[in-house]
Amino acid sequence: MKFTVDQIAQLIQGTVDGDGSAIITTFNKIEEGQKGSISFLANPKYESFLYQSKATAIIIANDLVLKEKPLATLIKVKDPYFAFTILLQKYQEFTSIKETGIQQPSFIEQTAEVGKEVYLGTFSSVGAGSKIGNNTYVAAHVTIGKNVRIGTDCVIYPGVVIYNDTVIGNSCTIHANAVIGSDGFGFAPQADGTFTTIPQLGNVVLEDGVSVGANTTIDRATMGSTLIKKGVKIDNLVQIAHNVEVGENTAIAAQTGVSGSTKIGKNCLIGGQVGVAGHISIADKTIVTAQSGVTKTVRKEGQILGGTPASPNSEYLKRNALLRQLPDLLKRLDS
Repeated sequence: MKFTVDQIAQLIQGTVDGDGSAIITTFNKIEEGQKGSISFLANPKYESFLYQSKATAIIIANDLVLKEKPLATLIKVKDPYFAFTILLQKYQEFTSIKETGIQQPSFIEQTAEVGKEVYLGTFSSVGAGSKIGNNTYVAAHVTIGKNVRIGTDCVIYPGVVIYNDTVIGNSCTIHANAVIGSDGFGFAPQADGTFTTIPQLGNVVLEDGVSVGANTTIDRATMGSTLIKKGVKIDNLVQIAHNVEVGENTAIAAQTGVSGSTKIGKNCLIGGQVGVAGHISIADKTIVTAQSGVTKTVRKEGQILGGTPASPNSEYLKRNALLRQLPDLLKRLDS
């Protein structure tokens, strides 16, 4: 990487305040900035680093009022975080080496179809009747079952297992060791205390632009489809149970578990280690804070929920404040 500040500013539609001819060769966090690096300031908590950072250039907001003159050249934009994201994406495009071809040993059933400019890594396998779209990258040790449909421009990292009949849209990313389409947790209790397995006959559908984190599991439906809609982002170590539906552009953080047949709306944000009960619905634009438990249907859109059972976050914080005062109240009662 070797660009001038002016070139970067043009790329992210920013204006330069300082030396536009300065050379940028790497990226750094603002607190770790060094000569030749570029950083950004989006969170006001880090503003103090702006004035002492040794970075060559820093991306800031147009409306930021400077308390003193920084050492670095500034690139002013509307949204620094988004601009830096665009810059990273462009850098990745410039530097990534496109791999294509079928590596050996690998296995492709005769009835499977592999598109143009596809890469299949060593020890990968593609089952009978499956189709892989153009420009898709399948890393080593990936297992693709029978009658799977994978769209164009997807990236599937090592160790991923995709079960039979799964449908994956275009431009999806599935990170290492994720499992897509495993059996749902379906067992019928018997009179003698044993369990009978309920056959899981459905599938999983990932629509376009879905990202699935490492070691995440998305179970197939008992009947019908477990549906992950367009633009959903799922972090590492997430469990999505059978027949769940996740709405468009919802993000789910690590170690969250969503129980069977639950429907999560679009544009929701689910924090880490959240538990969601089965057979409920969560309204659009809901935010659930980390380690909360959602036990019943959320009907009102745009709420921020916290605690277990989840309730409006302001109420949850008030309850926590009162709980912290209980030891003092007990001492008063005992005295």
